[in-house]
Amino acid sequence: MVSCFNDNFAILLQRLKRKNEEKIMGEKKTTSYPKEKINILFLENISDAAVAHFKSAGYASVRKLGGALSEEQLIEAVKDVHLLGIRSKTQITSKVLDAAKKLQAIGCFCIGVNQVDLKSATSHGVVVFNAPYSNTRSVAELVIGASIILIRRILDKNIAAHKGTWLKEAKGSYELRGKTLGIIGYGNIGTQVSVLAESLGMKVLFYDVVTKLPLGNAVSKKSLKELLGQSDIVTLHVPETGQTKNMINKTLLKQFKKGAILLNYARGEVVDLNALSIAIKEGHISGAAIDVYPWEPEKNGDKFETPLQSLPNVLLTPHIGGSTEEAQQNIGEDVSNKLFQFLEKGISTGSHTVPSLSLPPQENTHRILHIHKNVPGVLSEINTELSKNNINILAQYLKTNDDIGYVVLDVDKKLSAQALQLLKEVKGTIKARLLY
Repeated sequence: MVSCFNDNFAILLQRLKRKNEEKIMGEKKTTSYPKEKINILFLENISDAAVAHFKSAGYASVRKLGGALSEEQLIEAVKDVHLLGIRSKTQITSKVLDAAKKLQAIGCFCIGVNQVDLKSATSHGVVVFNAPYSNTRSVAELVIGASIILIRRILDKNIAAHKGTWLKEAKGSYELRGKTLGIIGYGNIGTQVSVLAESLGMKVLFYDVVTKLPLGNAVSKKSLKELLGQSDIVTLHVPETGQTKNMINKTLLKQFKKGAILLNYARGEVVDLNALSIAIKEGHISGAAIDVYPWEPEKNGDKFETPLQSLPNVLLTPHIGGSTEEAQQNIGEDVSNKLFQFLEKGISTGSHTVPSLSLPPQENTHRILHIHKNVPGVLSEINTELSKNNINILAQYLKTNDDIGYVVLDVDKKLSAQALQLLKEVKGTIKARLLY
């Protein structure tokens, strides 16, 4: 009798503990697929905030690796992965996506998504998220810091001091106040740099291919030539595209104001480093800060070479523009939250592949996600098939892009399994998933 009582009491305690955990998490279990069977892989030493987010929600199979993986290694690693988290080093190719049969979403824990084959991800129905705003302050602050170091020629004096040479002189050293900063790319980072620069007494000019509203007293310039000819310091904040590759080349460098300083915290392919090296040696460019390169080592400790090494007044950093504790924390929380919202609710807001949509949860329903090729008649076939089988749709939302369509359906609980099977058979289906 005592043993039976103890067993029942233990079961009751376990149930109470489970209910209390759900209460602490703020919401009940929503996924139909067992959480312990959902595999999550984070590469490149992604912030522990991302790991904690999923583990606190009951996802036990979360693996974190310190570095990037090669294509061959990735093909093996992603076979049973449902969610993948990467930073800028990991390259997600079409071969990797072909091997990732269970992959639902990729989280790029960085600003860009150029490391992912977005066209292939779209065709596979894999959602791709990133964190476009989370490290903007970190980069903006470093731009200002580098500007001060370079315009004061601190680097040369630092090297001399380390070698035992006393180099106390004011020649060639200037204040930022009163100087002109030229910003190429007036987006999230460019605008923050603009505000910080003005607070230090700088005049700000900017150039962008898209018309942008200036902040403070910043002045928009209609051409690069006009901006370059007037700027004491030029900072780049543009994406990597066909138009921006080698944008700062031998020809454009000649249009810089003599003695100007160049900073690149954008993308490695934007600046022709050989041409920049020559411009520095000739004295046309008086200093540079470069954080990104056309080729970068795979991991810490690997050999690194650039034509800018050993040049005077040149600050070289290993792609750390956004690498601060605060930025990594913010990115970890931002991207993991997007992955979590998609996994548990089907919300694709911020996606670069699957159309962005958000449908509020409906009471007493089961939710089905359907990703399909964007061809005529798919939604009609979905509704026809469900109607023929007396399956009531309580809520429905469709959004498309050029390639695919994304439908979220809330259906009657009793027939949700049948509804899922019917949707999988709809012509043009890429993926269908019973969410909860």
